[in-house]
Amino acid sequence: MSSQVRLRLLPSARCLFDEPIQVKVEGLRSRQVVTMRTRLTDEKGVVFSSSATYRADGSGEVDLKRDPSLGGTYIGVEPMGLLWSMRPDTMHKRFQKTRSLEPQVVKFSVHEEEGRRLAEETNERLLMANGFNRVLVKEGNISGVLFTPPDGPFPAVFDISTLRSELRASLLANKGFVVLTVTVPTDKAGKIQEMHLDMFEEAMDFLKQQPKVGGKGIGIISRSKGADIALSLAAFVPGVDAVAWVNGCNANVGTPLYYKKQQILSPLLFDLSKCIPNESGAVIAKHALDDPRAEKNKGSLIPIEQATSHFLFAAGEDDLNWDSKAYMDQMVERLKCHGKENFESVSYPGAGHLLEPPYGPFCSSCLHVESKGLSILWGGEPKIHAAAEVHLWNKIQKFFKTHLICDKPQTKPSYKFKKKKKKDDYKAGVKEK
Repeated sequence: MSSQVRLRLLPSARCLFDEPIQVKVEGLRSRQVVTMRTRLTDEKGVVFSSSATYRADGSGEVDLKRDPSLGGTYIGVEPMGLLWSMRPDTMHKRFQKTRSLEPQVVKFSVHEEEGRRLAEETNERLLMANGFNRVLVKEGNISGVLFTPPDGPFPAVFDISTLRSELRASLLANKGFVVLTVTVPTDKAGKIQEMHLDMFEEAMDFLKQQPKVGGKGIGIISRSKGADIALSLAAFVPGVDAVAWVNGCNANVGTPLYYKKQQILSPLLFDLSKCIPNESGAVIAKHALDDPRAEKNKGSLIPIEQATSHFLFAAGEDDLNWDSKAYMDQMVERLKCHGKENFESVSYPGAGHLLEPPYGPFCSSCLHVESKGLSILWGGEPKIHAAAEVHLWNKIQKFFKTHLICDKPQTKPSYKFKKKKKKDDYKAGVKEK
């Protein structure tokens, strides 16, 4: 490595996972062309990497906030492009982060055109700041993880996840919420014949009883199958004040839904023969679900007009897993027909199904546990999808802070890391109502 070249990650090489950093290189020759690279290994041993070519300015500096990538895994001015454009070394893999106590280590490096490494730096992206607690919960029918900020009290958010991960829940706790995350039971072997809303109500009650929770109501955040469970909780179970629904359905998907030993919703079924294969070997499942508006499926539609909660509906218009934008539009129409105004909606042209907290590697396809061994194409153009994640993540936080009220004086959670006001990075195409 060159002793004159310095790679800097600002304001610190140690930050929260969803916080942006400024990447700068100093000490290059005037107008020198270099390649920037990143590399990480996730918990399953999958390696993700990215690269981009830059030309230094007259002072021998490269600043990713200012300078465009000339080629690589992305092009143009993309300050966080080296992170979201990382690709797996094996097809149909997604970045997995289930151990929130350990930071995700990302190696940044800068290389000459010939490949010689000039400088490197390690970025530790943490899921939890100092003072935050993570507790495994196994009580009754509950199996999940509870995240609690220091001080308090705080509003409570119930995170219903379909892909096992602690990323969203732990990062949301850092914003000033007590968060319980549970994973929807998967039906790998076809053994789950019915879903019971009672088990999710039990988790909600457990969350409400936590000593640092202020207020009687809770919020729910969910995506995909978890999103229709969230809608059902809002419609049938008291105490839900706010629901953030992301790329889900307006009907009960997959299995009959029971509450207090009675079936309340019939299932909206899949037809896997309607999946469309693409050249990568993954399939487009967007039209595999039956039409929830068909007469035979009306018993699966969730009566969201019964809910007293506020709704945030968010859909990626390039979702290739479900027709989420259409389902969102149907819910908006249904609520309007019932004279309801307790909702807001946002859609993202060019964004796919897996809308996550920002700055993780974009996932184009991966194995779906309930698709009988098929890899699913999730949709989304990486650059646009990454910008949508930034916009939606900020919007979700604002939504919960607006509609979840503490009945006790609040304190702000203590952070080790300097907070920076985020700009709204998603500009073109976002549609809000």
